[in-house]
Amino acid sequence: MSGGGGAEEEANLEFTPTWVVAAVCTVIVAISLAAERFLHYGGKFLKNKNQKPLYEALQKIKEELMLLGFISLLLTVSQNGITKICVPPSVTRHMLPCSLDEKDKVTVEHLQGQDRFHFELFFSLPRRLLAETPGTETHALTKSGFCANNKVPLLSVEALHHLHIFIFVLAVVHVTFSVLTVVFGGARIRQWKHWEDSIAKQNYETDQVLKRKVVDVQQHDFIKGRFSGFGKDSAIVGWLKSFFKQFYGSVTKSDYVTLRHGFIMTHCKANPKFNFHKYMIRALEDDFKQVVGISWYLWVFVVIFLLLNINGWHTYFWIAFVPFLLLLAVGTKLEHVITQLAHEVAEKHAAIEGELVVQPSDDHFWFHRPHFVLFLIHFILFQNAFEIAFFFWIWVTYGFDSCIMGQVRYIVPRLIIG
Repeated sequence: MSGGGGAEEEANLEFTPTWVVAAVCTVIVAISLAAERFLHYGGKFLKNKNQKPLYEALQKIKEELMLLGFISLLLTVSQNGITKICVPPSVTRHMLPCSLDEKDKVTVEHLQGQDRFHFELFFSLPRRLLAETPGTETHALTKSGFCANNKVPLLSVEALHHLHIFIFVLAVVHVTFSVLTVVFGGARIRQWKHWEDSIAKQNYETDQVLKRKVVDVQQHDFIKGRFSGFGKDSAIVGWLKSFFKQFYGSVTKSDYVTLRHGFIMTHCKANPKFNFHKYMIRALEDDFKQVVGISWYLWVFVVIFLLLNINGWHTYFWIAFVPFLLLLAVGTKLEHVITQLAHEVAEKHAAIEGELVVQPSDDHFWFHRPHFVLFLIHFILFQNAFEIAFFFWIWVTYGFDSCIMGQVRYIVPRLIIG
């Protein structure tokens, strides 16, 4: 690597002071060891507290970090090979995130000194991993003239570096979103603890709990809210009620008590004092280990999104509706499952002897698979994290006015939906 026109050469490792190399290595190794020790002792703490689901979730995070490390290593090792792949310029002029007219416009304004900060940020190469001769544009883009015969690199060093950073940011944001979701979900479930405590106070003896009494089904709070009034026999009205109910008081005390009793009678009839609230907390923690990871199909989604990020398609805007619509669908479905349980009891009985008992079943879920709902929640979390990560990555890397960012009328709704 040599400089031209008085340019100063970049020193390689042979001519770098040893104290600089040692200092940089010390900092990097120290930070890495501190992070590793933090995860290690965090795992030991969870095991000592008998938090097996959270411990397994932590192991899942370690796996994701290992995968990120491998991706980083692969990008670094293959960097020279990728940047030496030369193609005709016509190959790189199709399916662009920004139009060539926009590039020409920005170049002219940059030369004129207009909006200098943004355009220098957008087109400069602030982190040059390879030395470049400050000659012509073609010479700079072709890594000191590596690509000959009017050819250009398939992917520049700077673009490869930005892609590297984006993958890391995406993984961090996804893990953060997953953790926050579990924290908020746990806080919501803990608000129901006083219901469990009030039930525990009423459970004095087993024979009293199982003591039979006549109950008017139509007057039960669980039934009245879901099997009475206008459209109680209409499937469409039932779905509409489920849709709107997810926005307010989605779980009431009568819902909790009825579903708790139905679960106990189905799975542990001999233990009416079963702590259903504690079970739900553990179930939430167990689900966390499934949603915190980035599965292969989520990486496929990232690749497809990057492929369709074409100028004029406004992919960022339309894709923001996907998690929003899926979230509404999942919330509606979960509410409708409770409605179906109420209808099953109300349609079979006018009055029952004993407590109101519902029968939870996988048949109420899509494809008779409750885990499909968890899959959708996983996808919603990742897709929303992808949206937010991509937005801030573009903002920091290229600026808010970047052509990749899109117009303001598309940005604001996307952020609000996210």
